[in-house]
Amino acid sequence: MKPAVHFTASHAELAQEALRRLIARYGDTPLAEAEIVVALGGDGFMLQTLHAIQGRDLPVYGMNRGTVGFLMNRYSEEGLMPRLTAAEEAVLNPLRMHATSADGASHEALAINEVSLLREGPQAAKLRIHIDGKMRMEELVCDGALIATPAGSTAYNYSAHGPILPIGSEVLALTAIAPFRPRRWRGALLPKTAEVVIEVLNPDRRPVMADADSRSVRHVTRVAIRSASDVRHRLLFDSGHGLEERLLREQFV
Repeated sequence: MKPAVHFTASHAELAQEALRRLIARYGDTPLAEAEIVVALGGDGFMLQTLHAIQGRDLPVYGMNRGTVGFLMNRYSEEGLMPRLTAAEEAVLNPLRMHATSADGASHEALAINEVSLLREGPQAAKLRIHIDGKMRMEELVCDGALIATPAGSTAYNYSAHGPILPIGSEVLALTAIAPFRPRRWRGALLPKTAEVVIEVLNPDRRPVMADADSRSVRHVTRVAIRSASDVRHRLLFDSGHGLEERLLREQFV
């Protein structure tokens, strides 16, 4: 028996054309009645889809109709239902960000890939880092810093020379972005259960923004990040091409 599938696509014409063709071929189940969501686009759209259906506990199978597709499967209109039936599932816990802005307001967001702090002006940011209530770095002068999940470790984290994390490693990556002092500090590996608190030093002169999967808070003074173990996202991958295999393969390119 074939699963009840709901299709969704990014606004890109390539994705919209694929959406029309797949619906014409397989039909489309309303989201409220679906068993699987098929997302057409790139990694950015996959993140949007996961956030949009949070709480529904539906697996999402992505097909690449965008420019970046690490979280997506190869696009093909043929044999979709057998691919869905045989797909491997990866369960991800996002990061929960609590950010305090300079006006005292609190902001909360979830990030599947990473939470990043980035300088807003021409001067480098000055950050103070606490792990589980203990100060670990009094002052990090840098363009920014980020905390990445294993699923997000091949994205911005990897571009900033952070490590690729195996999907089952139960660790997070704390990575500096263009560190100036300590110049050779390349970050740290933290237990998944750790709470990271980053204070912004001299926020008036050296403003910093916080970003959780492209949802930004400007002029922050303090950001707390920890894994949201109470939230889960289910991703489906073609058999033999699961997320763990992709993360391993990425390290040998």
